[in-house]
Amino acid sequence: MKRHLTVAIATGLTVALGVSGCGKGSSSDDGGSDGKSIKFVAAIYDSNAEPYWKALIKDFEAKNSGYKVQLEMVDWTQMDAKVKTYIQTKQAPDLLNYNSFSDFARDGLIYKASEVVSPTTLSDFTPTFVEQSKYNGDQYALPFISSARLLFYNKDLFAKAKIANPPKTWDEVKTDAEKIQKEGGATGYGLPLGPEESQAEFYSWAMNNGGGWVDASGKWAINQPANVETLNFLKGLKDAKLTQPNPETTDRKTVFNQFAQGKIGMAIGGPFTKAGFIDPVNKNLNFGVTSLPSKSGTEHNTLGVMDLLAAFKKNDGKNKEALKKFLDFLYQKENTSTFLKKEGFLPVTKSAGDALSSDPYMKQFVDALPSSKFAPTSNPAWSAVAGAVKQSLGSSVANKDPKKVLDDIQKTAEKSG
Repeated sequence: MKRHLTVAIATGLTVALGVSGCGKGSSSDDGGSDGKSIKFVAAIYDSNAEPYWKALIKDFEAKNSGYKVQLEMVDWTQMDAKVKTYIQTKQAPDLLNYNSFSDFARDGLIYKASEVVSPTTLSDFTPTFVEQSKYNGDQYALPFISSARLLFYNKDLFAKAKIANPPKTWDEVKTDAEKIQKEGGATGYGLPLGPEESQAEFYSWAMNNGGGWVDASGKWAINQPANVETLNFLKGLKDAKLTQPNPETTDRKTVFNQFAQGKIGMAIGGPFTKAGFIDPVNKNLNFGVTSLPSKSGTEHNTLGVMDLLAAFKKNDGKNKEALKKFLDFLYQKENTSTFLKKEGFLPVTKSAGDALSSDPYMKQFVDALPSSKFAPTSNPAWSAVAGAVKQSLGSSVANKDPKKVLDDIQKTAEKSG
């Protein structure tokens, strides 16, 4: 996510995280655990994340005598490489805040959700996200936060460029970007195809051109004509100098910092964009949010993103009780909704959804979620595919042929299953 997130979202070194030969059914060789201490690796979404977790853990430990949670914060740009190392060296944490899980489930490394949370917590998850958390029909992942992606645009730059309405078609995106560059004195479109979350940016465009990761039968279709056409369109924006320089190395935080400064006219973002990027720079920024443009202008699909928690089997299951205590505490309505409000994410539980339903800014993203399209995270090969996308997709707008780039990613998908 802010990965995105999103949510969601690497150093360019990533390959398959569920590496064969890591050992099935055990994620660690740790010894001597007292059963009351767990290690939690949490993602850095922005500067609010670490203070939230430290306060929550302090409260949890005060209310659960003898239980301890060791916190490690990892930036999203480093997370994939970190997780790969954890798995390969059998040093997985007890609990991981991440954006994929099915390779862990396939290899027997993580608990089923029903083993580490109470029935009350389990029943509180929204069905949309429960379906995204299953492997072979069983729920393994614990939905944590969600996001939907829409198009952000700077109303002042639009007015300066004499653009009456936000774009609905790809042609309008290009025309509006040209006007913003000429009349507004700013970059037309912010294109983040760097290693943080290029898969989300690409899919936001591809799904609105009839493209995507798989075909109707579920087979990998990464190099399908619609996807090639999508990448060629994005390359055309870059070649016409309608994006920031070097989109192949640019991540979202850079794009949205520039958007918040009024230097970019349009960019795709999520509900977290306001709290995490815009407000810290300029709370008075005059911006709007609209549906994602499509090539035809007749469909406007929304990218849905879910980040999750995965609970790893360790020390013959002695960590299960501590995990359950901490997770049930975390998923209490007040604790979950506090994180969502601080970070600007969408709820994955019914109780937190009720607590956040009154915010008109958030409502437009909540309304988009039911019809959102998600990456195929239940396929164990997705980790390898996402890693390959982050590593190489950006080169398609720099110095490589888009078709060849997608062909190579397709080969990775087929090789990984």
